[in-house]
Amino acid sequence: MTHAIVLFAHGSRDTLWRAPMEAVATRIASQSPDRRAICAYLELCEPALPDAVRQLVADGATAVTVVPMFLGTGKHAREDLPLLVQELRTTHPAVQFHVQAAIGEDPRMTALMAEIACESPPL
Repeated sequence: MTHAIVLFAHGSRDTLWRAPMEAVATRIASQSPDRRAICAYLELCEPALPDAVRQLVADGATAVTVVPMFLGTGKHAREDLPLLVQELRTTHPAVQFHVQAAIGEDPRMTALMAEIACESPPL
């Protein structure tokens, strides 16, 4: 493995809340077995972003894409995440880090959410 993906979300004490993020990681594993995907959380549950990246680097990752699993670019994506990634770059200077835009701001996600919202209710 050289390239890995971190699905970065806020976190919750409710284990059911994590299910969608874990489902995305599982889907990545089935669609792209050459890329390892792992979930990481800002707070309230494990693993934290530094711990997830440490594990990926130990497993051989030399490039990591962080995908903010937020609907918009709020404070966590705009302020907290850049600080965390800067610390990661300092801790792992041999690893390339790329941070995507918040997942909810991707036009494909916006279109999908609109499509789901407009579905007819069951009769």
